[in-house]
Amino acid sequence: MINVEEMSKQRKEPKWMTDLRIKSLKAFKQLPDPNFGPELDIDYDKMIYYSPQEEIKSLKQVPKEMRDTLDKLGLPEFEKKRLAGISVQLDSSVIYEDVLKKIRDKGVIIEPMDKAVRKYDWLKDYFAKLIPYNDHKFAALHTALWSGGVLVRIPKGVTVDIPIQTFFLLKENRISQFEHTIVIAEKGSKVHYIEGCSAPQFIQKPLHVGNVEVFVEDNAKVQFTTIQNWTDKVINLATKRAILGKGAEMKWLSASLGSKTTMLYPTTILKGDDSKVENLAVSFANGEKVLDTGGRAIHIGKRTTSRIINRSVASENAEVNFRGKIIVNKGATGSKGYMKCDSLLLSDNAKSEAYPSIKSSNKEVELAHEATVGRIGKDKLDYLRSRGFSEDESISLLVNGFMEPIVRDIPFEYAIEIRRILDMNLGINN
Repeated sequence: MINVEEMSKQRKEPKWMTDLRIKSLKAFKQLPDPNFGPELDIDYDKMIYYSPQEEIKSLKQVPKEMRDTLDKLGLPEFEKKRLAGISVQLDSSVIYEDVLKKIRDKGVIIEPMDKAVRKYDWLKDYFAKLIPYNDHKFAALHTALWSGGVLVRIPKGVTVDIPIQTFFLLKENRISQFEHTIVIAEKGSKVHYIEGCSAPQFIQKPLHVGNVEVFVEDNAKVQFTTIQNWTDKVINLATKRAILGKGAEMKWLSASLGSKTTMLYPTTILKGDDSKVENLAVSFANGEKVLDTGGRAIHIGKRTTSRIINRSVASENAEVNFRGKIIVNKGATGSKGYMKCDSLLLSDNAKSEAYPSIKSSNKEVELAHEATVGRIGKDKLDYLRSRGFSEDESISLLVNGFMEPIVRDIPFEYAIEIRRILDMNLGINN
């Protein structure tokens, strides 16, 4: 495995980061594999953990195959609408960044994480604080080998009206991408951050172990949207965590549409009184894919509220699982927590499991969970066919309708892309 001390030296990182990498690598070698979730077929010795690319200043310099992927996602159209900012990360380096001057004039910090670590000494008070290096085996692996990612900091009282976006691409065979993203929303601020993930082509199995840490201070609002469309050879093991201050609001919005295996459970710590979190997720799995998704909420403050809503579709031999957890501490009086997972199976061999968990040390709370698993009814297909739709078109309409309650909260251009990807996975050519 890579020499993290030498890696840190080459990247000209401060001593605190070098020390953190060394401790993390040691912890990775000692910590056990997860004792839950899908089987993980990972050969750590054959992975490429760091693949720096030359920084590119203009979108025209991005390789054509990468531009084609961006075109499919609609990013050039976003630029025409003057979005807040775009950065593209190819493997381990941010290769393109274009942030509008007016956003930075408000004091907003948007920096590639590699540069931010060298530039801001205060970053050591945030980096790996919500996701400690010894939290689990893959947190340790990530913290030891991370490269790339983005730092976003919104000053007190500032509202960023249009989304800040990043786009992560995997290209190299056997590459392992370990981007680290930190979003800090100071008191009374507001921001929407969008990340898109794609893997255009591969020969062997790549590994993605990204970490996201979100700090939402008093009365601030953050929405974090992820559109994941990795190829069916990617093992996706992202860890995402947020902590909320008094009156703060957090919204996780995730669409998992690819990868061979995904384990993703965004966690929110509702520390401040009257804080709220909404965790909305959709996932689609076909072939032999296993998507293990859900969310977690830890209630600490009084009158805190959590909603974890998950909708999954599985076809062929795929498997979609939901893991949700709501924990209410003793002092979190007046808190409310709700979980719901709905699964739609398109074939006899498709599978779905739900693993909800609700634990409360307080009786003055309202907690609930619902779960449904169903198949597309023949009566619905017959009705749509009677209206002139083919069977494939009918299935597409029903699947998109099933996803709609969550997809409608995603920006329009991304929602269109999600529908297009769903149709491609269903074998429908528009």
